[in-house]
Amino acid sequence: MGRNYDLKDKVALVTGGGRGIGRAIALGLAECGAKVVLASRTKEALDKVVDEIRQNGGEAVAQVTDLMVSEQIDALVEETVKIYNRIDILINNAARSFMVPLMDLREDGWDKIFGTNCKAVFLLSRVVARVMAEKGGGGSLIFQP
Repeated sequence: MGRNYDLKDKVALVTGGGRGIGRAIALGLAECGAKVVLASRTKEALDKVVDEIRQNGGEAVAQVTDLMVSEQIDALVEETVKIYNRIDILINNAARSFMVPLMDLREDGWDKIFGTNCKAVFLLSRVVARVMAEKGGGGSLIFQP
């Protein structure tokens, strides 16, 4: 991402931030000056990215969150606001898939995919949008497919 963008004092929440594209997005946001909150179900992966951001002079915290549990979504947003008093950027990056042929995908597998990739994105975006509106500063909701 480079320093082409100035995100100093912006707070970014990144789901699925412990690996892959989410990790790369979190590192880029931090490089541009954002304070990054990383969310995922895997603490170890989150901690590695937080350490990497901090070693590069950035600010980051990890929040272990299962996006399939609406109470954990609420807790993620509440904790982010408690720490930073705002959310300026939401990156909906977390996703789930099963690499099986359609005819072999079980109904409970479909429910997990839909729950993570659609319902959780809706629930989190709605809560974050409310926070952004209450704080009066606007913000950006970004959907990484």
